[in-house]
Amino acid sequence: MKKHLLSLIFILATGTLLAKKVKFAVDMTGQIINPTGVHIIGDFQALAGLGADLDPATAPMAQEGLTEIYSIIVDIPAFRKYEYKIVNGNLSYEVEFVPDESRVGYNFNDNRWMYVDSLRNDTSFVGALLFSGNAPVGYNLIRYKVDMNNALAIPSTGVHVGSSNNFFSPSEVRMYSFGDSIYEIINYFSVNNTTTNYRFFNGNTNGDAEVITGSCSVFGNREISSVKDTVLPIVCFSYCTDCNSTSVKDLSISAAIFKVYPNPAKNHFTIESSQNNLIESVSILNVTGQNILEVFTINQQNFTLHNLSLSSGIYTARVLNKDKQAQYLKLIIE
Repeated sequence: MKKHLLSLIFILATGTLLAKKVKFAVDMTGQIINPTGVHIIGDFQALAGLGADLDPATAPMAQEGLTEIYSIIVDIPAFRKYEYKIVNGNLSYEVEFVPDESRVGYNFNDNRWMYVDSLRNDTSFVGALLFSGNAPVGYNLIRYKVDMNNALAIPSTGVHVGSSNNFFSPSEVRMYSFGDSIYEIINYFSVNNTTTNYRFFNGNTNGDAEVITGSCSVFGNREISSVKDTVLPIVCFSYCTDCNSTSVKDLSISAAIFKVYPNPAKNHFTIESSQNNLIESVSILNVTGQNILEVFTINQQNFTLHNLSLSSGIYTARVLNKDKQAQYLKLIIE
């Protein structure tokens, strides 16, 4: 009996650990409130004990004081994507019109969506979104998208985006994939902040950050300047273009197979393979990402570049192997 009781306690505790408080809120400014109230419909209603999923009459939202804000807090499992809409009333045809930027957007799906990305002891809350709008008052939407097709593997810690809005945290904003190699997430930024710098992480530590050396690099980050709701174009991880524009796959730090020496170097340096990989090409990029030197068709395990005529400074050596995998090496020229 005691053994069964302990098992039951363990199961209940495990289920509780999976729960996360999530606050949904809507700003009904400019709307005439239906006498039946404001409701939310979503694919989490059954999990939250709010009737059947997508039932427009079983999940009422409460008005916050005398404001135009209506909200509801639910306990639902973490590490999942949820879809929802707001209903001004309790009938399906009274549902809001969700703008394109906020929609799931696949298979003509016009639901809103959010990803519950943690089990922190707090309440996930994106803000009170305007009814039929994209963002809370005073904010614009930004939808990040990155194609991880060129990454060797996606770790269990997931894909993240860090920005100047969250001090480039590698773990705070986890991205979601709708079943392909593209990961995305919706964030919001102040209308007074027209420029946002950001970078993607294949993991949740600073060491998992992408290496951006192309024309889109702004001191090692990406940058977006916008005064409106913006869905960013899909870019390839560590590249300035989409993955269709390049067949190269980057090697993660844990899978590094090349090293460079001497480093710092003066008039020559050698790139050596630690795993018997053939070097196909070597490119030298300056701090602005400009390609200033390239050597092709090397086909050697070790390669030495002589008679350097580079100015003193920091460069990046991009090494490509026969499998079209690239590794970026920091190179210092004295």
